[in-house]
Amino acid sequence: MIAMGDIKLFKIGELARLADISPRTIDYYTKMGLLEPEKRSDTNYRFYSDETLTRLKRIESMKKEKYTLEEIKVSLEQWSKISRDDVVTDKLTSLQLHLEQLAKEAQELGPILEKLKPSQLKKLSKMLTQPTAACIEALLLLLGKGPFT
Repeated sequence: MIAMGDIKLFKIGELARLADISPRTIDYYTKMGLLEPEKRSDTNYRFYSDETLTRLKRIESMKKEKYTLEEIKVSLEQWSKISRDDVVTDKLTSLQLHLEQLAKEAQELGPILEKLKPSQLKKLSKMLTQPTAACIEALLLLLGKGPFT
């Protein structure tokens, strides 16, 4: 590890150990454009920042959620456009994963809802208040999943 001002920089082996993945995986992610070295040494060693470690954890989390590497790349590009603040980025990623899980569950509920009687549907619609529906719609728009995107 070296320090560049307040930033800690790691060689691939150090980063791999910290992220609990192989150096080959880091090489692959770098070639794919998922990761970017912060700096190169005079002898062409690549150095990665703490931000890369956070990004690796996010990638591994999304892989566990069954996202493809291409989907992860697109998602990470969108988040980096929104904010460089790791806290905001982490929360947005978490929110996106949660919303997508909710969408999957809603699709699974579709056939069940079709079998409900009108009176049962009326009760159900009262449970989903207007502010809740508006909040869901606003979040989907923020994530670029709205009807106009």
